[in-house]
Amino acid sequence: MLKAFLKDESGSTAVEYGLIALFVMLGIVVNASLISDSLSRIFAETHSGLMQ
Repeated sequence: MLKAFLKDESGSTAVEYGLIALFVMLGIVVNASLISDSLSRIFAETHSGLMQ
């Protein structure tokens, strides 16, 4: 019974697609965080330059 369970690959594709989606979403979140920090700094510098 255990051998049959270990050989069964019927759900492996869904798990693989789920892992791919997880890593893509993780990359998007990390990059969005980095971009937002940079944009905040750029807008702050622009604002202070306009106020002079």
